Amino acid sequence: MSVQLVFMMGDFEVRFPTDRRYAKNHMWGQGDDRVRRFGFSAYAVRLLQDVYFLDWTIDGDTDLVAHHNIGSIESSKAESELYAPISGRLTKLNELLLSDPAMINVDNYGQGWLFEMVGTGDELMAPERYIEHLESAWQVAQRTIKGQLG
Repeated sequence: MSVQLVFMMGDFEVRFPTDRRYAKNHMWGQGDDRVRRFGFSAYAVRLLQDVYFLDWTIDGDTDLVAHHNIGSIESSKAESELYAPISGRLTKLNELLLSDPAMINVDNYGQGWLFEMVGTGDELMAPERYIEHLESAWQVAQRTIKGQLG
């Protein structure tokens, strides 16, 4: 893995490899216009905690536009819809996650990848810009978490 940037989520340190780009929906993309592999960033995994269910509403070899609903995920902390981070063609789903989505918790930048797409990825952010995005997203997340506790 490459050099990593660090973001503090309160007392918790999360690391982001600089050899990939990031989407606002907290997915990373690694590769080029031919094939780009996607997975959850450490920020998303930390918020979700203990992923135990993953369901795809699409099949491989499907044309998608950015923000198209592609499935759902459940964890000990949240249930969430999943959306395509870029426009392009989904070419492959990580089938191993259907039987063991916990791999997302254990190795989100490796074997816990979600899917592969062909697309330019023009809307993806450089790691440094993603950290800037996280600074504002973390403020909103903290207010939401505090509101749920109060």
